[in-house]
Amino acid sequence: MKIGITCYPTYGGSGIVATELGMELAARGHQVHFISYAHPIRLNPELEGVHYHEVEVANYPLFAYPPYCLALAARMAEVAESYQLDLLHVHYAIPHSVSALLAQQMTAPKRRLPFVTTLHGTDITLVGAEPSYFNITRFSIEQSDGVTAVSRYLVDRTVEVFGVNCPIETIHNFVNCEQYAPAGDGARRGKRLIHVSNFRPVKRPLDCIHVLARVVKETGAELWMVGDGPERGHAERLAHELGVDERVKFLGKQDHVERLLPQADVLLLPSEHEAFGLAALEAMACGVPPVATRVGGVAELVTHGVDGFLEPVGDVEGQAARVMELLTDAALHQRISNAARETARTRFCTELIIPRYEQLYRRVVAAG
Repeated sequence: MKIGITCYPTYGGSGIVATELGMELAARGHQVHFISYAHPIRLNPELEGVHYHEVEVANYPLFAYPPYCLALAARMAEVAESYQLDLLHVHYAIPHSVSALLAQQMTAPKRRLPFVTTLHGTDITLVGAEPSYFNITRFSIEQSDGVTAVSRYLVDRTVEVFGVNCPIETIHNFVNCEQYAPAGDGARRGKRLIHVSNFRPVKRPLDCIHVLARVVKETGAELWMVGDGPERGHAERLAHELGVDERVKFLGKQDHVERLLPQADVLLLPSEHEAFGLAALEAMACGVPPVATRVGGVAELVTHGVDGFLEPVGDVEGQAARVMELLTDAALHQRISNAARETARTRFCTELIIPRYEQLYRRVVAAG
């Protein structure tokens, strides 16, 4: 098939999932066209079957804000006509589903252009729920030819918040279990925690510093903070105030997280909200147990005490206690590590999830 994919080309989970999906589809023989304002961060441009089309937004004095939604719709329609796309798949409802709807109407006189919308979390729980975006978000979801969400939790929240009448299919996030895999024996040195996020307040990266401060004396652990964002400066200052700054490494944005995760012993995911918890899944595939918060769709991924641990939001004492258990009990760590890898391998590997998107595409196209 010929598929157009639009996402935010940043380090957020929705953009990462969309990019990984496109590359997996291309590896399965499909032609994938990414349409966005910048090159997606994880996209391999050398991969056969992958194409990138930049959306250019004109700066005109009349516009207080660049009309990206309109420019995106025009570019979608142009690419669809030029490359005879079978459908569009947009990730994150606002504004991508609105742009896809406009592109669909623009191409209607010549050909049918169905579009699928995938909901990722904050597009529903935060952005879409804003009064100024509420009606247009609901309208664009209901006008989509297919709608998916990355967790059952997000499906329920979408129905609860917006009262949509269209069916929403749960297709969980996925991981390439060959690319994300445990390290060989001896690869880990010392005790290492890792946190991966965009450092927004909702991710609560400061809690990671507090957890480290509680376990460092007993374990000698260090913490890798991977990513960047508005909370990084606060986290750096807190590490200094708590006297653990020499045990914390801020690594910034990284394109190859799969190389870092296997070097860690525990992943910290102290988020206030998570529609799914992609970072936890990628860590689990590497055999790294997650200590996460019991929020959103994380419980659909992590089974407490089996392949990771779940604690309440803000309970740094509880999270630190779980980290201590994992770092001081080798048998427990090995058991949880093996179970985490098994969960990723048997429930969330690309071989299991990508065909579900292919089936959805075929249904959407055939419906016309």
